[in-house]
Amino acid sequence: MSVSIDNVFVKQFEADVHLAYQQMGTKLRSTVRSKSGVIGASTTFQKVGRGTASTKSRHGIVPVMNLNHEPIECVLSDYYAGDWVDALDELKVNIDERRVVASAGAYALGRKTDELIISAMNKSTTNVGDYSTGLTKDLILSAVEVLNTNDVPDDGRRFAVVGVHQWNELLSMDEFVSADYVGGTTPLLNGAEARKWLGITWVLHNGLPASDTNRDCFIYHASSVGHACGQEVKTDITWHGERAAHFISNSMSQGAVLIDNDGIVRVRCSDAPAA
Repeated sequence: MSVSIDNVFVKQFEADVHLAYQQMGTKLRSTVRSKSGVIGASTTFQKVGRGTASTKSRHGIVPVMNLNHEPIECVLSDYYAGDWVDALDELKVNIDERRVVASAGAYALGRKTDELIISAMNKSTTNVGDYSTGLTKDLILSAVEVLNTNDVPDDGRRFAVVGVHQWNELLSMDEFVSADYVGGTTPLLNGAEARKWLGITWVLHNGLPASDTNRDCFIYHASSVGHACGQEVKTDITWHGERAAHFISNSMSQGAVLIDNDGIVRVRCSDAPAA
């Protein structure tokens, strides 16, 4: 192996990482309000209040809604995921080591992206359920009722993220699995299966908050949570002669914040199998 990495190799590796991050790294980024190209250590999402329409007299002044604008700050943090690739090891394996390390780094950064988004969701104070039952239809309808009461738009941008056990419970409901109700599957950008039911896109995720046999799931509108990105996934590859290996470093700068508590409901479920 050459002591210096070829530029084509570097570009191809960066492309592999970026593609893996987009397709398999994060499940939730596409389900929330996202802002890219942020300059600085933080950015601001605007939470806009409700406006009221009123009449005016002929030739009178159009009434002003005086919308309330509440800036919500989102702080960005830097995250890294790196590994060594020994030059001689590459001669002994019959797999594409570059792609393996690229995927591993992308997965790690993707999990961190989702972790940031879930952490922001976890600040929600609107709850339904008390962990005494699994994810039932009544519990789901109670959460939807809260969103409707809060005038959360039913515009196709409502999402629900649930755990593995809750996903299995959903699969036991005819309304969730029958094409007569859900109209087939809805793939997310990362290729993971999702389903549309009750105007909500349902997503399976392993990283939701849990303790003992309790699990927190979330039903939310995309605008209720903000995700900011100062630097997309970037890869740096350097040769270390003293180690006879390349160090491959992946990095990104991101953050997430809860924007509107009215647009998200925590669904508190039992994670224990039914007796």
